Amino acid sequence: MTRYIRHAAWFCALLLMALLVNAIRVQVVQARTHEENPANRRETIARYGRERGDILVGGEPVTGSRDTGEQLRYERTYTDGPLYAPVTGFASQEYGTAFLEHTEDAVLSGSDPLLTPFPLWNDFTRRRSPGGDVVTTLDRAAQKAAFHGLAGRKGAVAAVEPATGRILALVSSPSYDPGALSGNDAGVNRSWARLNGDPDKPMLNRAVRQTYPPGSTFKVVTAAAALDAGVITDVDAPTDSPAPYTLPGTRTALTNESDGCEDLSLREAFRWSCNTVFAKLGVDVGVGDMTATAHAFGFNDYALRIPFSVARSTFDPTVDKAQLALSSIGQYNTRATPLQMAMVSAAVANGGQVRTPYLVERTTTDGGATVATAATAGSRPVRQAMHPATAAQLKELMTQVVTEGTGTNAAIPGAVVGGKTGTAQHGVGNAGTPYAWFVAWAQGERDVEPKVAVAVVVEDASAVRGEITGGGVAAPIARAVMEAVLNSRK
Repeated sequence: MTRYIRHAAWFCALLLMALLVNAIRVQVVQARTHEENPANRRETIARYGRERGDILVGGEPVTGSRDTGEQLRYERTYTDGPLYAPVTGFASQEYGTAFLEHTEDAVLSGSDPLLTPFPLWNDFTRRRSPGGDVVTTLDRAAQKAAFHGLAGRKGAVAAVEPATGRILALVSSPSYDPGALSGNDAGVNRSWARLNGDPDKPMLNRAVRQTYPPGSTFKVVTAAAALDAGVITDVDAPTDSPAPYTLPGTRTALTNESDGCEDLSLREAFRWSCNTVFAKLGVDVGVGDMTATAHAFGFNDYALRIPFSVARSTFDPTVDKAQLALSSIGQYNTRATPLQMAMVSAAVANGGQVRTPYLVERTTTDGGATVATAATAGSRPVRQAMHPATAAQLKELMTQVVTEGTGTNAAIPGAVVGGKTGTAQHGVGNAGTPYAWFVAWAQGERDVEPKVAVAVVVEDASAVRGEITGGGVAAPIARAVMEAVLNSRK
């Protein structure tokens, strides 16, 4: 009898061991497979079973959570949704996440192990920490100034702090309300279909995901390349530039918008934006040095993230001389995002150094304790786009554009402002409405260095073609953004 009891005991022990092994297999080895199974709603229910952390601008949340009382309990809400949509993106129960809602999802949803002092215990118990917060670098006043300046017209604004790379404004227009995609009712599906079918593409982040021909604003890069390469040694000396200029190897004559560009100095050609002078300068510099300078400013960079990805701005290194001439005035294959052109302006303002732009200052727990911070300005990646002496000369040239050239609409009383206008042709045979560009930087009267660099592009299809100029359309928007930053830092 004792032997049978012992055998039964061993058999029960084996069964218990088998159950434990199977439990480990299911809960540990196969945990990820079960979590990713579309039929498993436990993770989804848990994800929306608590409030999501917030995205903060100027210390105040621009997001929130609404208790619906349903199985997927909390829906995302947005304050001034269209204003901040290019930054926050959306968090949708139906369509996932975008922009900061996506790249910072681990913090916002509470799944980041750094949010708890006992991450292994949370893994074992499947407990989710309260969602943390994401503190952005945005300047609230600058963001509003950019948004209201565009006034619904197609275009974008990007503004950065030259010395650090902090993004102060990031606006795309027309915009949309991300709250329309929260929840999982029929209205969300209709909103998704409407937004994706809108020909104006309100969900496109034009500030970082759309590239444009930069037009004459690219002449900042060409001037830097010419000065660094020694092609220009005196900004006041004649440049031996004909007007019109016949593109090398062709019979095509390049002209200017105004008269008087023949043989102008770099200073005067920059002030009046002479195409012929800068096209010839690009050819004289050569494709190798032009490409190297453009790359130093950030062109052809596949890896830029802020933290979400940025479309690559391009300068084609395979062009012939005629194509190089057009590329050097921001046409042909040259393309740039507004953020890239803000980086160009920032490099001039920052002694030739390009700071990597960033949008997240720090992340915190729901109680405010810091989880992670952005690297300090001194330790963030930096590129030397041009010699410091070249940057000083370009600051002077850009200042003259605003004081007595094509950019007078960007002038701010009591501040030093430098700028460059641009009107970029596009479309088959240049038949499309030109894009109006303006890049600039500003330094307040009590500041020891420029505090803001900005790029504005307006692609206003409803405007009269002859009235579209960077100085007339884009410069006032840039001025409003720069004023907002300077006033907020007094």
